[in-house]
Amino acid sequence: MANNFDAMRMAVQAVFPTNDVLMDDKDEPSIMVYIPAFRLCDVLSTSDTSVHPAFRMNGKEIAGFYMGKYQTKHYNGRAYSLPAQDPANGQNYDQFRQQAAAKGAGWHETTNAEWAAVALWCHKNGCEPKGNNNYGKDTNESGYIAIPAPGVQDNNKTARVLTGTGPVTWSHNGQMDGIFDMNGNVWEWVLGLRLVKGELQIIADNNAADSSCDSSASSTAWKAIKASDGTLITPDGNGTTEGSVKLDYIGSKGVWSANMTNREDKGVGCGFKDVSADATVGDAAKLLLMSLALMPDTALTGTGIDATYGGDYFYFNNGADERCPLRGGSWSYGGSAGVFNLDLCNPRSAIGWNVGGRCAFVKQ
Repeated sequence: MANNFDAMRMAVQAVFPTNDVLMDDKDEPSIMVYIPAFRLCDVLSTSDTSVHPAFRMNGKEIAGFYMGKYQTKHYNGRAYSLPAQDPANGQNYDQFRQQAAAKGAGWHETTNAEWAAVALWCHKNGCEPKGNNNYGKDTNESGYIAIPAPGVQDNNKTARVLTGTGPVTWSHNGQMDGIFDMNGNVWEWVLGLRLVKGELQIIADNNAADSSCDSSASSTAWKAIKASDGTLITPDGNGTTEGSVKLDYIGSKGVWSANMTNREDKGVGCGFKDVSADATVGDAAKLLLMSLALMPDTALTGTGIDATYGGDYFYFNNGADERCPLRGGSWSYGGSAGVFNLDLCNPRSAIGWNVGGRCAFVKQ
């Protein structure tokens, strides 16, 4: 097995230099993309030299993380990153979380911090990927079509496509060694972020990537964010923690605020570019929100970087109990899909044939 693994790894790295073949604790392979650590000032309009939250775990900085090159395929209760697969679907948040963690120490469902780090890198470098958001192709690329998943159609049109079979424009860096299908195909569950009756709650930094981290609904790892200074505080459990960051709905747009004037117990939304924070939210809290891809960079005007975020959309339910995040969109979302597309409307029990996930790995 060792010789076979070495040969496979050498072959992958010869073609994809930033990729690696990582084996789980049953010596089964996944193809992963390494994301080295970078600072907030590298991807946002800030002078803050702190590392992005994805590169800090349990109070210590990490050198980087591995993200699945491909959307998850489940085999024997475990999540794998492999090419030309019909991505796993039809399972809920906890099932995706558990099947990624089943691979052994360090393995986990991708966290929101990790997803946001990649999304921000893409945006800063002008590489926001396209993907299967228009029934087998990208809404802006009529000439490219990926390989349809056999027997999977939506009203006689292509629905899911096989992982990594789209063109290089569907990778996060526009190259073959990139992460594929972060725009469309199937939505992806991510860990470490939720809304509770409109109150934003996170698991600190990238702690949700830790194999021992409790991401259950009742976990004490969930923290609210103090709007005035961005520190983490213990939530009251009712979405009404004094001074915490909440997602208000004003003028048909999402507004982060320490106050709540309009709870909507239904799915609402706006363009990601239109999400804002009011005067009750201090600069430190705003920077945290931007770093987690929960609001646009507030200082892009005149930088030459796309301030429209490609038309990506932001959906949410700020009146219901726990709502867990889906990222990226699916095959029918058109221009609304993308690396900044976020859906915070679903409970962790939600399932769908257009809902999947992606495994990740941090050395522990």
